[in-house]
Amino acid sequence: MKKFDKERLLLGAAGPAIALVVAVLLTSVVLLASGKSPFEPYAIMLEQAGFADIQVLILNAAAGYYIAALAVAVGFRMNLFNIGVEGQYRLAAMVTAVVGAKVALPGALQLPLLVLVAALTGAFWAGIAGLLKVTRGVSEVVSTIMLNSIATAVIGYFTLPKVFGVQQGNNKTTGEMHDSGWFPNLDLGPAGELYGFVFVAVALGIAYWVVLNRTRFGFDLRATGASESAAAASGVNAKRMVLTAMLLSGAVAGLAGLPTLLNDTHTYSLSFPTSLGFTAIGIALLGRGGPVGIAFASLLWAFLDKASAELDYRGYDTEIAVIMQGLIVIAVVVSYEAVGRWGLRRQQQRVGKELAAGHVLGKTGAPGTSGETGTSGDNNDKEVAAR
Repeated sequence: MKKFDKERLLLGAAGPAIALVVAVLLTSVVLLASGKSPFEPYAIMLEQAGFADIQVLILNAAAGYYIAALAVAVGFRMNLFNIGVEGQYRLAAMVTAVVGAKVALPGALQLPLLVLVAALTGAFWAGIAGLLKVTRGVSEVVSTIMLNSIATAVIGYFTLPKVFGVQQGNNKTTGEMHDSGWFPNLDLGPAGELYGFVFVAVALGIAYWVVLNRTRFGFDLRATGASESAAAASGVNAKRMVLTAMLLSGAVAGLAGLPTLLNDTHTYSLSFPTSLGFTAIGIALLGRGGPVGIAFASLLWAFLDKASAELDYRGYDTEIAVIMQGLIVIAVVVSYEAVGRWGLRRQQQRVGKELAAGHVLGKTGAPGTSGETGTSGDNNDKEVAAR
């Protein structure tokens, strides 16, 4: 591997590594300030991660995190900030649950139908923000935040008993989905059941990498995100790419709730997991928008969520994990900026050295420049002065 490639690899790993170290140090300061041990909580969580049942829980939770973070990363590639993943995945999960409860097809048709419904619902909700941006110039940040609130109201309406809701005690649900729409789990015995959608999440990560790095569409997407004017000069319709990116981001976001819906609850209720879309923003940032980086970040987030449950029984607050997650988001932004500036400075120094080396080489008589010994260049200078 070339020295330049090694340096790029180190710069890529430095950002998240620094963020994690800073987050751990700051969390330790918080623990010390509260009179707690700054080391024991980490030991407890690492101990919990050694149990097979906790490992399965971490993988199951990471699947939803990963898919939602991929949806955010698609927007990042286009320089779009899709904050609406939260509303897109919850609305898609609710609509999918309604369809799954009302429609009964063989499993070979039911599952693809439910996945398609989720993707189309997410794409539709994100497409509203995309249309507002390309037609009226409305910032996707503003529109997606507003659409999150609207999605909550729409979900509340459709889960009313007079619409599609089913009252179960104090909870409102969409009714249990037909068995043909249940996604199969992998039985691991005493460790529990691994969501089958974990493998779908892996496939989505591979597809994400292939589309962005091995297709013309992916190149146009990245080029438009880097510079709309440059992309337009090469024949790319920037507005169409913005709308396409929002639709694609929404479609992926629509799948984020399916691991929980199809593998676990089999219904949508008011207790359905929330805040997944906002969590995905931090995960996508920590993973630098790459499928492998996002995978590690998703596992880290899931680890903090699931392994921290034991803290409550050991005299510590489970909010320690939440504090660490928040500090990671803050630290990752700062560390990436610092690493980026340092990398840019290194690049400028390297270019300066290369230019200086080229100047010296020309003085000493580089082939095709001023001769073998440099005397020819001196004679030419004298002739020019004489004229």
